[in-house]
This record gives sequence, structure tokens and C-alpha cells, in this order.
Amino acid sequence: MRKILRIKLRILAKLILKKYRPLVIGITGSLGKTSAKEAIFTVLKDRESVAMSHKNYNNEIGLPLAVIGAESAGRNLAGWIKIFLKAAGLILFKDEKYPRVLILEMGVDRPGDMAYLTAIAPPNIGIVTAVSHSHLEYFGSLVNIKKEKQVLVENLDNKGLAILNYDNEAAREMAGASKAKVLTYGLKAGADLQAQDIVYNFTKGNYELSGLNFKMNYKGSIVPVFMDNVLSETVLYAALAAAAVGLYFKMNLVEIAAALKDFSLPLGRMNVLPGIKHTFIIDDTYNSSPESTLSALDILSRIKIDPSASKYAVLGDMLEIGHYTVEGHQLVGTKAAGSGLDYLVAVGEKSRDVVRAALQAGMSEDNVFHFDQAPEAGAFLQDRLKAGDIVLIKGSQGMRLEKTVQEIMAEPERAAELLVRQGEEWEE
Repeated sequence: MRKILRIKLRILAKLILKKYRPLVIGITGSLGKTSAKEAIFTVLKDRESVAMSHKNYNNEIGLPLAVIGAESAGRNLAGWIKIFLKAAGLILFKDEKYPRVLILEMGVDRPGDMAYLTAIAPPNIGIVTAVSHSHLEYFGSLVNIKKEKQVLVENLDNKGLAILNYDNEAAREMAGASKAKVLTYGLKAGADLQAQDIVYNFTKGNYELSGLNFKMNYKGSIVPVFMDNVLSETVLYAALAAAAVGLYFKMNLVEIAAALKDFSLPLGRMNVLPGIKHTFIIDDTYNSSPESTLSALDILSRIKIDPSASKYAVLGDMLEIGHYTVEGHQLVGTKAAGSGLDYLVAVGEKSRDVVRAALQAGMSEDNVFHFDQAPEAGAFLQDRLKAGDIVLIKGSQGMRLEKTVQEIMAEPERAAELLVRQGEEWEE
């Protein structure tokens, strides 16, 4: 049934795109796809008729649904009939409100996925946020992951634009594989669009995040960017990718900076939440990889707190990284030990390697703890936290560390509003 559904959705999506011919922005990457998508939407929404894929609708089912403008009906047959009728209506009748620009995530789990997705929705703009070890178990090597994601930029014609993360070596190397114009972004010198003089601001008073600010440099033109609602290196890359798209649409840097001011990250991505006992939670529970965890720990190390307060990192297993599993978890453990943490809490069987590496790197056994399940870690923290403490919580989707957050958040009754994976489909 899934195969039949996939075929029908593919046909309908292709017919819709053939009729309306929107400009398609395709985004791929081992991390940062959703943040980039949201930032691009933020930059374009007041200038263009634009729509973006819902949630993480980025596979052979989700991408066609994004083209149709519908959410999955799950196991509801009547719901799928409504989706097919909506798609048929778009094909048979002209909908003047159909977006002129579509922002689509294009995720790859296995070889051949990118060719399948780009055949449905050929991109005009292709963005590669990063190539890392996510889904390594299905590809065998980083080289194979790179080849798969590179298909996106290989499918751009000479009128298109390839936007590549300069700081990620594998993404940067894709420049030679595209017939399209290439625009790079990053924090390192050499990027076409560069973020400089980055300042992270954290206000303790009322659990408020005062955000970050930086200078955006494009070919010597520099403008300040103030982002009030974010505390993440990921958002810098998302903002720069969005700025590159804005330049394609002839926006100037001042316009782009103004649009980015109110940008907020999606749920579970380095969001600051009030915790019990006047503590702070950095909720990064959407997903995890070694690279993104190292970045999150780096941000935590930069936050200044009262000498009487403590920093905690609750780190769950990082899944789907294949033969990199042991090394990746060890890298995280070593980083945790050198990040100024007071306490490390690991969750899951694979995270035992985080514990081992942290201890080997000098963390005291008295300050390192391990639990099998997310709620256990939350119950443990309830008894230990004190006013002013800050807790980073991060793990792969399958570890369900949002359950840890729910145990220690100040307003657990707002979990459905503030946390990821709160729908019925996630109930156990």
C-alpha cells in the first residue's frame, strides 16, 4: 500500500508542478535543513508568495504532500481521499493562490533518494547545509553521503543557484559539480557570505533569551544582524543560507537583516525554556549527531552563569551513524569534559561511550551519571537542580529526550505547545 501511495503522490505532485511552475528551493544536508527552511521562509514571506514543507516532510511521501499543500492522513483512508481530491482540484482548476515559491526539504536515508526527489521537484535553487555522519549506516562512508547529496546541485541548470556551506568541506567541494552559479556561506574567511563578530547574549532575570548578534559581510558590504530569539550556531548558518536566497531575489542586506530579526527556531532546536526551581533548559531534543552535539556543547560553554550555579548536559544516544558510533560518542564525551560542565548525564546504551570518554578526559566519577531511559534522567534532575542552573538536553529522535525536558520544565502543562513529538502518533 505504501508503494501504491508513493506512486500516486509522485504523479500528482509532478502534474501540479508542471501546471504552476513555481520556483523550487531544494534543501539537503545532514543537519540544519529545517532551520534553513524556516529562515528562508522568514526572509521571503513578506516579499513573495511562498510556502514551505510542513514539519520534516522531506521524503518520498512528505515531499509530494508539501507540493500538494497537505498534511499526512496517517492511517485515515478518508483523509487520504481528501488529499487526492485536493490534488486533483489543483490540477483541473487554476488556483490563483498557489505559491510562486516552494521551499522543500530533501532528505536522504538511502542511495537513490535524492534522484527520486529531484525528479519530482527539479530545483531552481539547491542548498547543501552540511555533510556529516547522519545515516552513515545506510551509506557506509561520508564519501557516499556526499555523492548522494551532491545530486541536488548536479541537477541545477546554468540559470540556477547552488548555495553551499563553506565551512563544511564536503559541501564546499560540491561547487565544481554544478553548472549553476555558486554562492557560499559560513563563519570562515573565504565564504561569499560571512558572519563575523558573533556575540551570544543570555539574560537570566526572567528566563529570557536575549539572542545573538553578528555582522553579515557580503563582498565587503557589512550590516549588523540582531536575532532576538535564538541561541545557536545552527541559526547563524540558517540565517546566512536565507540571506543567500534573499540576494537571489534582489533583496539588499539591510532588508534581509530586518527580516531575520524576528526569526525563531522550530521546537526542540536550542530553544530556551524555564525550568523548575528557577532553572534554565536548552531544549535541543529534536535530533542529534556528533557534529551538532559538539556545537551545542560549545554554545553551553560560552554562557556565563553565577558561580553558585551549575551547568548540566543531558546527552542521549546518537543513532544511525553506523561504524562511526563509538568514535562519535567518544568525541562528544571528550568535548563534554572540556566544556566547563559541572555534571554530565548520559542516556542510552550507546552513550556509555560518552561516559567513558568523559571520565578518561578528566571528569570526576562523582559528576557523571548514566540512565537507560529519558524519564529516569528527568526524575534524577528534579532532585538535584537548584536556582540558576542551566541544563542542555540533546539526543537523537529515537531517544525521546523531550520526556526528560517535560520532567523538569516549569510548565509541563504546556508540553504540547513547547516540546517536539507531542502528537498522538508518538504516544506509547
